[in-house]
Amino acid sequence: MANSDIIYTFADRITKYIQATMNYIKTDIDGVFILEPRVFDDARGYFFESYKKEEFDANIGKTEFIQDNESKSTRGVLRGLHYQKGEFSQAKLVRVIEGTVLDVAVDLRKSSPTYGKHIMVELSSRNKRQLFIPRGFAHGFLVLSDEAVFTYKVDNVYAPSHEASIKFDDKTIGIKWPLPANEVKTSPKDLTGASFEDAEKFD
Repeated sequence: MANSDIIYTFADRITKYIQATMNYIKTDIDGVFILEPRVFDDARGYFFESYKKEEFDANIGKTEFIQDNESKSTRGVLRGLHYQKGEFSQAKLVRVIEGTVLDVAVDLRKSSPTYGKHIMVELSSRNKRQLFIPRGFAHGFLVLSDEAVFTYKVDNVYAPSHEASIKFDDKTIGIKWPLPANEVKTSPKDLTGASFEDAEKFD
């Protein structure tokens, strides 16, 4: 291979890498975004950028993530609807690295035109989508695959004294979970979550 061929091949790869961007999709709820990465596949497998701060801040707004968390759950496990109150509210960037979940965010911002509304997005290791949820939302997910590994970034510390939850089957919110109630597995703590009407909200 000639030197010029080597230079061209290297330059071509760099150009493709530079063009590797995330697609930021606005949803019907202000501030909530679906992120779809540009995935590069070849005989070895795949590569994609799951997070690039400069690009993220330019498309969504400056967010200082301070911690990454990960959980593993089996089919039917439902975690939520969780949030932290007041100054300990958290923005989250969530994704699934194994399996499939139905992810839900509920708008608790009283000043929002979509107050009380929710969004449902399927996240999986196959579609590689992510969901950005700003502060002022309750969040939860239901595992649809045999197992799921769920990971997420947060922009605020865990504060047990400011934890709050809303019952996943709250009738006012009216989330249509795709599994029957007898297949849903949740914690005793989540079963005692507040109703939407009684839950503490955000201004």
